[in-house]
Parts: sequence; structure tokens; C-alpha cells
Amino acid sequence: MNAVVIAVCLMLALSFARINVVIALTISALVAGLVGGLDLNQTIAAFNDGLGGGAQIALSYALLGAFAAALSHSGLTTLISHSIIKKLGKEPNSTNTNVVRWTLLVTILAMAVSSQNLLPIHIAFIPILIPPLLHVLSTLKIDRRLIACLLTFGLVTTYMILPIGFGGIFLNDILLANLNNNGLEAVHTQIPKAMLLPALGMVCGLLFAVFVSYRKPREYQIIAPQLSNATTEPGINRKSIVISIIAILATLIVQLQTNSMIFGALAGFIIFRFSGIIKRSIGQDLFNQGVHMMANIGFIMIAAAGFAAVLKSTGEVSTLVASLGDIIGNNKALAAILMLVVGLLITMGIGSSFSTIPIIATIYVPLALSFGFSIPATIALVGTAAALGDAGSPASDSTLGPTAGLNADGQHDHIRDSVIPTFMHYNIPLLGFGWLAAMVL
Repeated sequence: MNAVVIAVCLMLALSFARINVVIALTISALVAGLVGGLDLNQTIAAFNDGLGGGAQIALSYALLGAFAAALSHSGLTTLISHSIIKKLGKEPNSTNTNVVRWTLLVTILAMAVSSQNLLPIHIAFIPILIPPLLHVLSTLKIDRRLIACLLTFGLVTTYMILPIGFGGIFLNDILLANLNNNGLEAVHTQIPKAMLLPALGMVCGLLFAVFVSYRKPREYQIIAPQLSNATTEPGINRKSIVISIIAILATLIVQLQTNSMIFGALAGFIIFRFSGIIKRSIGQDLFNQGVHMMANIGFIMIAAAGFAAVLKSTGEVSTLVASLGDIIGNNKALAAILMLVVGLLITMGIGSSFSTIPIIATIYVPLALSFGFSIPATIALVGTAAALGDAGSPASDSTLGPTAGLNADGQHDHIRDSVIPTFMHYNIPLLGFGWLAAMVL
């Protein structure tokens, strides 16, 4: 059996068995190398070489955690939480509870969508926006699995259809470029149109999560937000709020200018540190608290980079894709579904749809043309095959980001509350609608 299939299935099985994801990735990388024909030393070397690829993201998460901790200490997050709770009234009733519930859901979804285009900060907003809302979410008994689905929908669906921000990178710089480089005469106006039908599958998955799967209340331990020394109720320190807003704007501006979450988060934390809001005596402790909150996510990203490097070093990814031709025969419908399933396996292992396209386009484009798929159908096949697995992969930032925010109080499990819900609600309909797009376009 192909080393990629074995390694990805092993990684998922270990993760679902509550083995730490870092350990699951490391063990699976070792198995992938040995099964893929590498000796032990070559496998370890490939894994070690790949670790550096996740270091930048890991450091970004750590500094974002420190910034989020400083923001929480400033009093702004407490103000947000108390303002929302006041809208519930002293005696919450079904009317105002529903208003606040839907306002929260729509706001979180809108922010997730905006993070890919209007303010292309990707997951940087999650550890800032979500932790201060956890008390409200728990009070309203909103199922956090629903919030994970909302966040992942915004992070993934947006780049699939909107050629702005990260969507421009995915659709034009990566998808279109690789399609053209491999012999498909596509133009940029065809790309979003071809991806609309697969994206409709994501919409169906979201609607099912909202109105069926997670519409019922779920009990959480209610942990009241802590007030900082500079913040009291009902009086909020205005200086702290102003500094917080300045720090948030600085974080966004620096990140957009430098294209680096590291320096964006660093700028925000420095403003907090030297504005007087954070006292020197607690500055180091606050930084350590934030880094600790995000450390697990960072280590997962580092291990995932090593795992992906081993998969690529074995050469088994290309072998897996190339072997499709022998299995399919002349069955066009079977060709479409198998190409999508292989894309799902590859992205689940690598953890990045952006990295999957260059791997599969080389084989998928000639294969699709040989079966008589049209240009829009080929676009849909390759684009959907890459997007599959971004939602639902234990090593994807589309699931790690939501977990980082929702587990700030230790009540949200990465595998059972982020990975499995997003996999079930998005990959299954995406498979169906991606196959349909390939057959009708």
C-alpha cells in the first residue's frame, strides 16, 4: 500500500485515539519514510529538515498568544464581554437571548470571511476575538463546535471563490498558474466561476451545522472574565481602551505592511508594554502566559512541517497520483471521485491546500484532459481536490486556529470539537459537490 495512505491513516487513527497530535505526526512521519523506501537516517534527516518550515508559524502563534493575553489584561475584552452580557438583561428571555446569539454567530462568521480579503490577517484575529467571548458563549450555552464550523467556513470557503487577498493567492497565483503550466489554457475569469459549485457544498455543510447538528444548547463551565487592575465595573479605564485600540490597529497595519504575523503581534505587545498598562513586574509573566496558551498549536505546526517533508521525500505522493490511471480505466465518474479522494488524503497529511496544488496539478491536468473533462471541470477538480482536507486536518491552521481561541479556558478538544465536526460538515459535501461540478461543467 502507498506510504502516503498508510501515514495519513495512521496519523488520523492515533489522533482520534487521544494520542497527542505532535506524537501522532512524528510517529506517522517515521512510518511514512520507512514504508516509502527511506532508511531510518534519511527519514530523520528529512523530518528534521522540514521542521524549520513550521517555525515561522509557530513563532507567530506564540507572539499572537502574548498579544492576546496583553489585550485581555487591558480591560477591552472585559468591556466587550460585559457589554454583550448587558444586552441579555438581568433576566434573560428567549427574545434577547436569540438576538445576542445570532448577532454573535453572524459577527464571528463575518470576521472569519473578512480575515481572508478585507483585512487579510488570516487566523491572527482568532486568539484576539474569541477568548473574551467564551464567557458569553458559555452563558448562552452555544455549542463551540458550531463556532469552530463558522470559523473554518470563513477561512476556507472565502479563498475558494473570492480572488481577493488570500483568495487571490490561491485562485490566481497558485491554482491558475499551475493549471497553465501543465497545459490547461484557462483564464483568470474562469477560476471563481468553476469553484462556485464546490463552494456551495461548503454552504450546505455550514447550514446543516447551524440548523441541525449544533442548534441545541451545550453546557460549559462558566468562568467569569477577570478584571485587570486597570479595569473596574462599571467604570472602565478609558486610557486602557484607547491604548488597546491603538495596539490592535498597529498590529493590523504592521502585519499588512510586512506580511508577517510575527512583527504585527510584536508591535502590538510592545505598545502595551511601554504604554504603562502592563506593569514591569507582571510583563514577563503575562508574556509567558500568552506563549503557553499557544505553545501546543505551535508545536503541532512544526511537527506537521516535518511530516509533510518526509511525505515529499518518499516520492510516494506522485506515485499515488500516477497510480490513478491504472485503477480508473475509462470510467469518467470514477476518475473524478478518485482524484478528489486522493486530494483529500494529501491535504489531510500536509495540512495546506495551498501546498497541495503544485503536487497534484502535474498529474491531474493531463489525466483530466485525457478523460475529456472541460476546462471549468478540470479547474473544479484540481481546486476542490486541494481544498478538501483543509477543513478537518489535525495539522491545518483552519482547525488549529479555531482551537487556539475556543480552548483558551480548556473546554474545547482539538480533535473531537474542531477536527471531526469540520471534517464531517465540509469534506463530505465538498466531495459530492466537487464531483458534481466535474461532471456537469
